[in-house]
Amino acid sequence: MPVATAGLGRTGLRVTRLALGTAPLGNLFTPVAEEDAAATVRSALDAGLTYLDTAAPLPPGGTADPEGYVDTPPARRVWDLSGDRVRRSLEESLERLGLDRVDIALVHDPDDHEREARELAFPALAELRDQGLVRAIGAGMNQAGMLTRFVRDLDLDVVLVAGRYSLLDQRALEELLPTCATRGTAVVIGGVFNSGLLADPRPRATFDYAPARPELVERALRLAEVCARHDTPLRAAAGPRRPLGRPGRRRPAPRTRPHPRGPPVSRADIGLCWLRSRHPGAVPRKELT
Repeated sequence: MPVATAGLGRTGLRVTRLALGTAPLGNLFTPVAEEDAAATVRSALDAGLTYLDTAAPLPPGGTADPEGYVDTPPARRVWDLSGDRVRRSLEESLERLGLDRVDIALVHDPDDHEREARELAFPALAELRDQGLVRAIGAGMNQAGMLTRFVRDLDLDVVLVAGRYSLLDQRALEELLPTCATRGTAVVIGGVFNSGLLADPRPRATFDYAPARPELVERALRLAEVCARHDTPLRAAAGPRRPLGRPGRRRPAPRTRPHPRGPPVSRADIGLCWLRSRHPGAVPRKELT
């Protein structure tokens, strides 16, 4: 079955609605054999995915990283978002990839370097876009606030927001998504499982790449219980299909697998589950139907 595609903002690019994030293939959490990583990428391509998100890992020992920082032993990061470093980063990436251009280039996690990103990195990326070496530029972060400011103030094509549009955290809804809709900026949603908790809610599960607090585990377990009553696994309710109904897009809400004793559960029902888990008492307690 062909994978659905979508236009990427104003760029003219079309990408598959589902992307493969490849950070775990670079030994992010646990060692991955090269043949297993290659097989994963081949499987994604064979399935029809055309959007692969990748960056060079940060290896130990002090080599430069194309996402803006260098590592000096013992693993101290020294950020460099200068125009020269951005251009050199792209050159190195193109050489590794064996390409003469890339579709998308993102500034990665400049949380403590907003001014440098604004004044140095993004102007350099805009020049590379003008030269045709990059078709779309933007930023990828685990927060919504700074991304909102970037979208509002700069000429960005796309942002990747990770973990801030999930069943447990919807801060991207407050300003980021409406601002992107107004500006015509594409949004890529990452971290829909909040790094693990929504895929497998249990003690010692991770939330934002760290052990989840007990109250977050309890919320995730309550969501899983409600979903189970409707024959819907939590990971299906929380998974990649959910963000496709984001505000600003007029489309029917897809339905989950029907419950044998009642009608299908819509995304609005799952949204009520989230609201009830976050604000007990805010929604009348009754069985979803």
